[in-house]
Amino acid sequence: MNFEPTENQKMIAQMVRDFAEKEIRPYVMEWDESQVFPRDVFTKMGELGLMGVLVPQEYGGSGMGYNEYIKVIEEVAKVCGSVGLSLAAHNSLCTNHILEFGNEEQKKKYLPKLASGEWIGAWGLTEANTGSDAMRMKCVAVQDGDYYVINGTKNWITHGISGEVAVVLVRTGELLDSNGITAFIIERGTPGFSGGKKENKLGMRASETAELIFDNCRVHKSQILGNIGDGFKQAMKILDGGRISIGALAMGIPKGAYEASVKYAKEREQFGQPIANFQAIAFKLADMAVEIEASEALLYQAAYLKNNKQKVTKEGAMAKYYASEVAVKVSTDAVQIFGGYGYTKDFPVEKFYRDSKLCTIGEGTSEIQKLVISREILKG
Repeated sequence: MNFEPTENQKMIAQMVRDFAEKEIRPYVMEWDESQVFPRDVFTKMGELGLMGVLVPQEYGGSGMGYNEYIKVIEEVAKVCGSVGLSLAAHNSLCTNHILEFGNEEQKKKYLPKLASGEWIGAWGLTEANTGSDAMRMKCVAVQDGDYYVINGTKNWITHGISGEVAVVLVRTGELLDSNGITAFIIERGTPGFSGGKKENKLGMRASETAELIFDNCRVHKSQILGNIGDGFKQAMKILDGGRISIGALAMGIPKGAYEASVKYAKEREQFGQPIANFQAIAFKLADMAVEIEASEALLYQAAYLKNNKQKVTKEGAMAKYYASEVAVKVSTDAVQIFGGYGYTKDFPVEKFYRDSKLCTIGEGTSEIQKLVISREILKG
Protein backbone atom coordinates (compact mmCIF):
# COMPACT_ATOMS: atom_id res chain seq x y z
CA MET A 1 0.00 0.00 0.00
CA ASN A 2 1.61 3.22 -1.19
CA PHE A 3 0.07 6.25 0.50
CA GLU A 4 2.34 8.79 -1.18
CA PRO A 5 0.07 11.35 -2.89
CA THR A 6 0.11 11.37 -6.68
CA GLU A 7 0.74 14.55 -8.65
CA ASN A 8 -2.98 14.74 -9.34
CA GLN A 9 -3.80 14.46 -5.64
CA LYS A 10 -1.27 17.20 -4.88
CA MET A 11 -2.90 19.44 -7.50
CA ILE A 12 -6.36 18.78 -6.03
CA ALA A 13 -5.10 19.57 -2.53
CA GLN A 14 -3.55 22.84 -3.75
CA MET A 15 -6.75 23.82 -5.56
CA VAL A 16 -8.80 23.24 -2.40
CA ARG A 17 -6.18 25.04 -0.28
CA ASP A 18 -6.34 28.09 -2.53
CA PHE A 19 -10.14 28.07 -2.50
CA ALA A 20 -10.28 27.78 1.29
CA GLU A 21 -7.85 30.67 1.76
CA LYS A 22 -9.85 32.94 -0.53
CA GLU A 23 -13.47 31.93 0.04
CA ILE A 24 -13.53 30.54 3.60
CA ARG A 25 -10.75 31.84 5.88
CA PRO A 26 -11.76 35.54 5.81
CA TYR A 27 -15.26 34.70 7.06
CA VAL A 28 -14.63 31.83 9.49
CA MET A 29 -15.26 33.69 12.73
CA GLU A 30 -18.11 35.77 11.29
CA TRP A 31 -19.96 32.59 10.32
CA ASP A 32 -19.12 30.93 13.64
CA GLU A 33 -20.32 33.86 15.76
CA SER A 34 -23.58 34.33 13.83
CA GLN A 35 -24.14 30.59 13.18
CA VAL A 36 -24.75 31.38 9.52
CA PHE A 37 -24.73 28.44 7.12
CA PRO A 38 -22.78 29.81 4.11
CA ARG A 39 -24.84 28.17 1.38
CA ASP A 40 -23.20 30.10 -1.48
CA VAL A 41 -19.79 28.60 -0.61
CA PHE A 42 -21.18 25.15 -1.38
CA THR A 43 -22.44 26.31 -4.77
CA LYS A 44 -18.89 27.50 -5.51
CA MET A 45 -17.44 24.21 -4.30
CA GLY A 46 -19.88 22.46 -6.61
CA GLU A 47 -18.39 24.39 -9.53
CA LEU A 48 -14.99 22.96 -8.58
CA GLY A 49 -16.36 19.41 -8.42
CA LEU A 50 -16.10 19.14 -4.64
CA MET A 51 -19.77 18.35 -4.01
CA GLY A 52 -19.63 15.09 -5.94
CA VAL A 53 -16.08 13.90 -5.34
CA LEU A 54 -17.00 10.19 -5.39
CA VAL A 55 -19.80 10.46 -7.97
CA PRO A 56 -18.91 9.06 -11.42
CA GLN A 57 -18.58 11.56 -14.25
CA GLU A 58 -21.59 10.06 -16.03
CA TYR A 59 -23.76 11.48 -13.23
CA GLY A 60 -22.04 14.86 -13.20
CA GLY A 61 -19.50 14.07 -10.50
CA SER A 62 -15.70 14.18 -10.33
CA GLY A 63 -15.27 10.41 -10.38
CA MET A 64 -12.46 10.41 -7.83
CA GLY A 65 -11.51 7.87 -5.17
CA TYR A 66 -11.22 8.02 -1.39
CA ASN A 67 -7.60 9.24 -1.37
CA GLU A 68 -8.64 12.39 -3.25
CA TYR A 69 -11.73 12.71 -1.09
CA ILE A 70 -9.64 12.65 2.11
CA LYS A 71 -7.46 15.44 0.69
CA VAL A 72 -10.50 17.57 -0.13
CA ILE A 73 -12.07 17.27 3.34
CA GLU A 74 -8.72 17.67 5.10
CA GLU A 75 -7.79 20.91 3.33
CA VAL A 76 -11.19 22.49 4.02
CA ALA A 77 -11.19 21.35 7.67
CA LYS A 78 -7.71 22.83 8.22
CA VAL A 79 -9.37 26.22 7.69
CA CYS A 80 -12.93 25.62 8.95
CA GLY A 81 -14.30 22.49 10.59
CA SER A 82 -17.89 23.61 10.01
CA VAL A 83 -17.55 23.83 6.24
CA GLY A 84 -15.57 20.58 6.28
CA LEU A 85 -18.32 18.83 8.22
CA SER A 86 -21.08 19.98 5.88
CA LEU A 87 -19.02 19.03 2.83
CA ALA A 88 -18.34 15.59 4.32
CA ALA A 89 -21.98 14.96 5.27
CA HIS A 90 -23.22 16.00 1.83
CA ASN A 91 -20.75 13.77 -0.02
CA SER A 92 -20.56 10.67 2.15
CA LEU A 93 -24.12 10.37 3.46
CA CYS A 94 -26.94 11.68 1.27
CA THR A 95 -25.13 11.70 -2.07
CA ASN A 96 -23.28 8.44 -1.46
CA HIS A 97 -26.42 6.64 -0.28
CA ILE A 98 -28.17 7.45 -3.57
CA LEU A 99 -25.02 6.49 -5.51
CA GLU A 100 -24.63 3.16 -3.70
CA PHE A 101 -28.26 2.03 -3.51
CA GLY A 102 -30.31 4.12 -5.92
CA ASN A 103 -31.70 2.72 -9.16
CA GLU A 104 -30.66 4.24 -12.49
CA GLU A 105 -33.62 6.60 -12.61
CA GLN A 106 -32.92 7.90 -9.09
CA LYS A 107 -29.22 8.37 -9.83
CA LYS A 108 -29.90 10.33 -13.02
CA LYS A 109 -32.49 12.50 -11.27
CA TYR A 110 -30.62 13.40 -8.09
CA LEU A 111 -26.86 12.91 -8.46
CA PRO A 112 -26.22 15.67 -11.06
CA LYS A 113 -27.99 18.25 -8.88
CA LEU A 114 -26.13 17.13 -5.75
CA ALA A 115 -22.74 16.85 -7.46
CA SER A 116 -23.03 20.32 -8.99
CA GLY A 117 -23.93 21.99 -5.71
CA GLU A 118 -27.29 23.11 -7.12
CA TRP A 119 -28.80 20.99 -4.35
CA ILE A 120 -27.38 20.15 -0.95
CA GLY A 121 -28.27 16.88 0.74
CA ALA A 122 -29.32 15.77 4.21
CA TRP A 123 -29.33 12.26 5.71
CA GLY A 124 -31.69 11.30 8.50
CA LEU A 125 -31.09 8.35 10.82
CA THR A 126 -30.83 9.76 14.36
CA GLU A 127 -33.86 10.56 16.52
CA ALA A 128 -34.19 12.23 19.92
CA ASN A 129 -34.18 8.91 21.80
CA THR A 130 -32.39 6.71 19.27
CA GLY A 131 -28.84 7.69 18.51
CA SER A 132 -26.72 4.59 18.14
CA ASP A 133 -29.76 2.45 19.05
CA ALA A 134 -31.25 2.97 15.59
CA MET A 135 -33.54 -0.07 15.57
CA ARG A 136 -35.77 1.57 18.19
CA MET A 137 -36.64 4.47 15.88
CA LYS A 138 -40.14 5.86 16.17
CA CYS A 139 -40.35 7.62 12.81
CA VAL A 140 -42.66 5.28 10.88
CA ALA A 141 -44.02 4.85 7.38
CA VAL A 142 -47.39 3.17 6.74
CA GLN A 143 -48.28 2.02 3.24
CA ASP A 144 -51.35 3.55 1.59
CA GLY A 145 -51.65 2.22 -1.94
CA ASP A 146 -48.71 3.47 -4.01
CA TYR A 147 -47.69 5.87 -1.25
CA TYR A 148 -46.18 5.68 2.22
CA VAL A 149 -47.39 8.04 4.94
CA ILE A 150 -44.50 9.08 7.19
CA ASN A 151 -44.85 10.47 10.71
CA GLY A 152 -42.14 11.34 13.22
CA THR A 153 -38.99 13.42 13.60
CA LYS A 154 -35.27 13.11 13.02
CA ASN A 155 -32.74 15.01 15.13
CA TRP A 156 -29.18 16.27 14.75
CA ILE A 157 -29.50 16.34 10.97
CA THR A 158 -26.87 18.25 9.01
CA HIS A 159 -28.72 20.56 6.55
CA GLY A 160 -32.06 19.71 8.17
CA ILE A 161 -33.46 23.09 7.12
CA SER A 162 -31.43 24.04 4.05
CA GLY A 163 -31.09 20.69 2.29
CA GLU A 164 -33.13 20.42 -0.90
CA VAL A 165 -33.33 16.65 -0.60
CA ALA A 166 -32.93 14.14 2.23
CA VAL A 167 -32.34 10.41 2.43
CA VAL A 168 -34.36 9.36 5.46
CA LEU A 169 -34.39 6.02 7.31
CA VAL A 170 -37.84 5.16 8.70
CA ARG A 171 -39.45 2.14 10.26
CA THR A 172 -41.68 0.09 7.94
CA GLY A 173 -41.68 -3.08 10.06
CA GLU A 174 -41.65 -4.14 13.68
CA LEU A 175 -39.59 -2.52 16.43
CA LEU A 176 -36.08 -4.03 16.77
CA ASP A 177 -36.38 -5.77 13.38
CA SER A 178 -33.23 -5.08 11.35
CA ASN A 179 -35.29 -5.85 8.24
CA GLY A 180 -37.97 -3.38 9.28
CA ILE A 181 -36.29 -0.11 8.25
CA THR A 182 -36.49 1.47 4.80
CA ALA A 183 -34.67 4.38 3.12
CA PHE A 184 -36.65 7.03 1.24
CA ILE A 185 -35.51 9.96 -0.89
CA ILE A 186 -37.67 12.93 0.12
CA GLU A 187 -37.54 16.32 -1.61
CA ARG A 188 -37.96 19.61 0.19
CA GLY A 189 -41.42 20.94 -0.59
CA THR A 190 -43.11 17.56 -0.20
CA PRO A 191 -46.30 18.27 1.81
CA GLY A 192 -45.86 17.29 5.44
CA PHE A 193 -42.05 17.53 5.33
CA SER A 194 -40.37 20.47 7.08
CA GLY A 195 -37.27 21.54 8.96
CA GLY A 196 -37.57 22.11 12.70
CA LYS A 197 -35.45 23.46 15.52
CA LYS A 198 -31.91 24.50 14.66
CA GLU A 199 -29.41 23.44 17.33
CA ASN A 200 -27.26 26.00 19.16
CA LYS A 201 -23.94 24.15 19.31
CA LEU A 202 -20.59 24.36 21.10
CA GLY A 203 -18.64 24.04 17.86
CA MET A 204 -19.24 23.46 14.14
CA ARG A 205 -21.56 26.44 14.47
CA ALA A 206 -21.63 27.33 10.77
CA SER A 207 -22.71 23.80 9.85
CA GLU A 208 -26.48 23.69 10.12
CA THR A 209 -27.85 21.01 12.45
CA ALA A 210 -31.63 20.76 12.76
CA GLU A 211 -34.72 18.55 13.06
CA LEU A 212 -36.56 16.92 10.18
CA ILE A 213 -40.32 16.80 10.84
CA PHE A 214 -42.77 14.49 9.09
CA ASP A 215 -46.48 15.14 9.59
CA ASN A 216 -48.56 12.78 7.44
CA CYS A 217 -45.92 13.17 4.73
CA ARG A 218 -46.96 11.17 1.64
CA VAL A 219 -44.05 9.73 -0.32
CA HIS A 220 -44.47 7.68 -3.50
CA LYS A 221 -43.04 4.15 -3.53
CA SER A 222 -40.74 5.21 -6.40
CA GLN A 223 -38.76 7.16 -3.79
CA ILE A 224 -37.68 4.01 -1.94
CA LEU A 225 -33.94 3.31 -2.13
CA GLY A 226 -33.37 -0.37 -2.83
CA ASN A 227 -35.94 -2.73 -1.33
CA ILE A 228 -38.40 -2.33 1.51
CA GLY A 229 -36.65 -3.36 4.74
CA ASP A 230 -33.09 -2.88 3.46
CA GLY A 231 -32.58 0.53 5.07
CA PHE A 232 -30.73 -0.51 8.21
CA LYS A 233 -28.22 -2.65 6.33
CA GLN A 234 -27.74 0.15 3.80
CA ALA A 235 -27.16 2.67 6.59
CA MET A 236 -24.49 0.51 8.23
CA LYS A 237 -22.60 0.28 4.92
CA ILE A 238 -22.90 4.02 4.36
CA LEU A 239 -21.56 4.67 7.87
CA ASP A 240 -18.56 2.43 7.17
CA GLY A 241 -17.53 4.84 4.41
CA GLY A 242 -18.74 7.84 6.39
CA ARG A 243 -16.22 7.04 9.11
CA ILE A 244 -13.42 7.64 6.61
CA SER A 245 -15.11 10.96 5.92
CA ILE A 246 -15.20 11.98 9.59
CA GLY A 247 -11.67 10.64 9.97
CA ALA A 248 -10.56 13.06 7.24
CA LEU A 249 -12.36 15.88 9.04
CA ALA A 250 -10.66 14.79 12.27
CA MET A 251 -7.31 14.92 10.51
CA GLY A 252 -7.78 18.37 8.99
CA ILE A 253 -8.77 20.02 12.27
CA PRO A 254 -5.65 18.97 14.24
CA LYS A 255 -3.42 19.74 11.24
CA GLY A 256 -4.79 23.27 11.25
CA ALA A 257 -4.23 23.52 15.02
CA TYR A 258 -0.74 22.00 14.74
CA GLU A 259 0.39 24.31 11.93
CA ALA A 260 -0.85 27.35 13.85
CA SER A 261 0.98 26.09 16.96
CA VAL A 262 4.32 25.59 15.18
CA LYS A 263 4.12 29.08 13.70
CA TYR A 264 3.19 30.64 17.04
CA ALA A 265 5.86 28.74 18.99
CA LYS A 266 8.55 30.08 16.66
CA GLU A 267 7.30 33.67 16.92
CA ARG A 268 6.25 33.96 20.58
CA GLU A 269 9.13 34.90 22.87
CA GLN A 270 9.44 34.41 26.61
CA PHE A 271 12.57 34.73 28.76
CA GLY A 272 14.40 36.18 25.75
CA GLN A 273 13.81 33.35 23.27
CA PRO A 274 11.10 31.69 21.18
CA ILE A 275 8.96 29.31 23.24
CA ALA A 276 9.72 26.60 20.65
CA ASN A 277 13.17 26.39 22.26
CA PHE A 278 11.66 25.13 25.49
CA GLN A 279 11.43 21.36 25.77
CA ALA A 280 7.92 21.48 27.26
CA ILE A 281 6.63 23.13 24.07
CA ALA A 282 8.87 21.25 21.64
CA PHE A 283 7.79 17.89 23.06
CA LYS A 284 4.13 18.88 22.78
CA LEU A 285 4.68 19.67 19.11
CA ALA A 286 6.50 16.33 18.66
CA ASP A 287 3.57 14.41 20.16
CA MET A 288 1.12 16.31 17.96
CA ALA A 289 3.12 15.49 14.83
CA VAL A 290 3.36 11.78 15.68
CA GLU A 291 -0.35 11.43 16.46
CA ILE A 292 -1.39 13.20 13.26
CA GLU A 293 0.91 10.93 11.20
CA ALA A 294 -0.56 7.84 12.88
CA SER A 295 -4.10 9.08 12.13
CA GLU A 296 -3.11 9.56 8.52
CA ALA A 297 -1.74 6.02 8.22
CA LEU A 298 -4.94 4.48 9.61
CA LEU A 299 -7.10 6.66 7.39
CA TYR A 300 -5.29 5.84 4.17
CA GLN A 301 -5.33 2.15 5.03
CA ALA A 302 -9.13 2.35 5.27
CA ALA A 303 -9.24 4.37 2.03
CA TYR A 304 -7.17 1.70 0.28
CA LEU A 305 -9.67 -0.99 1.26
CA LYS A 306 -12.63 1.18 0.26
CA ASN A 307 -11.09 2.02 -3.12
CA ASN A 308 -10.58 -1.69 -3.73
CA LYS A 309 -14.15 -2.52 -2.67
CA GLN A 310 -13.00 -4.57 0.32
CA LYS A 311 -14.66 -4.71 3.72
CA VAL A 312 -13.72 -1.66 5.75
CA THR A 313 -15.83 -2.00 8.92
CA LYS A 314 -12.95 -2.51 11.37
CA GLU A 315 -10.40 -0.27 9.65
CA GLY A 316 -12.91 2.56 9.13
CA ALA A 317 -13.90 2.44 12.79
CA MET A 318 -10.24 2.38 13.87
CA ALA A 319 -9.39 5.38 11.69
CA LYS A 320 -12.41 7.36 12.84
CA TYR A 321 -11.90 6.52 16.52
CA TYR A 322 -8.20 7.29 16.64
CA ALA A 323 -8.28 10.39 14.43
CA SER A 324 -11.19 11.95 16.33
CA GLU A 325 -9.55 11.43 19.72
CA VAL A 326 -6.30 12.86 18.33
CA ALA A 327 -8.22 15.88 17.02
CA VAL A 328 -9.39 16.66 20.55
CA LYS A 329 -5.96 16.07 22.13
CA VAL A 330 -4.01 18.08 19.55
CA SER A 331 -6.41 21.03 19.61
CA THR A 332 -6.32 20.99 23.43
CA ASP A 333 -2.51 21.09 23.37
CA ALA A 334 -2.66 23.88 20.80
CA VAL A 335 -4.71 26.03 23.17
CA GLN A 336 -2.13 25.31 25.89
CA ILE A 337 0.75 26.36 23.65
CA PHE A 338 -1.01 29.63 22.84
CA GLY A 339 -1.63 30.21 26.55
CA GLY A 340 -4.04 33.05 27.31
CA TYR A 341 -4.22 33.96 23.63
CA GLY A 342 -5.41 30.45 22.88
CA TYR A 343 -8.48 31.12 24.97
CA THR A 344 -9.51 34.12 22.87
CA LYS A 345 -11.36 34.28 19.58
CA ASP A 346 -8.67 36.51 18.09
CA PHE A 347 -6.50 33.45 17.55
CA PRO A 348 -7.53 30.34 15.58
CA VAL A 349 -6.97 27.49 18.01
CA GLU A 350 -9.99 28.02 20.29
CA LYS A 351 -12.25 27.25 17.33
CA PHE A 352 -10.30 24.11 16.42
CA TYR A 353 -10.70 23.13 20.09
CA ARG A 354 -14.49 23.60 20.01
CA ASP A 355 -14.95 21.99 16.60
CA SER A 356 -12.84 18.94 17.37
CA LYS A 357 -15.20 17.45 19.95
CA LEU A 358 -17.93 16.73 17.44
CA CYS A 359 -15.60 14.28 15.69
CA THR A 360 -15.75 11.95 18.71
CA ILE A 361 -19.57 12.02 18.63
CA GLY A 362 -20.88 12.30 15.06
CA GLU A 363 -21.41 9.21 12.87
CA GLY A 364 -20.91 6.97 15.88
CA THR A 365 -19.32 7.94 19.18
CA SER A 366 -15.85 6.78 20.18
CA GLU A 367 -17.56 4.21 22.41
CA ILE A 368 -19.52 2.83 19.45
CA GLN A 369 -16.32 2.67 17.38
CA LYS A 370 -14.72 0.55 20.12
CA LEU A 371 -17.80 -1.67 20.12
CA VAL A 372 -17.52 -2.13 16.33
CA ILE A 373 -13.77 -2.80 16.53
CA SER A 374 -14.04 -5.27 19.41
CA ARG A 375 -16.82 -7.21 17.68
CA GLU A 376 -14.74 -7.45 14.50
CA ILE A 377 -11.59 -8.65 16.25
CA LEU A 378 -13.48 -11.18 18.40
CA LYS A 379 -15.35 -12.81 15.50
CA GLY A 380 -14.73 -16.52 15.14
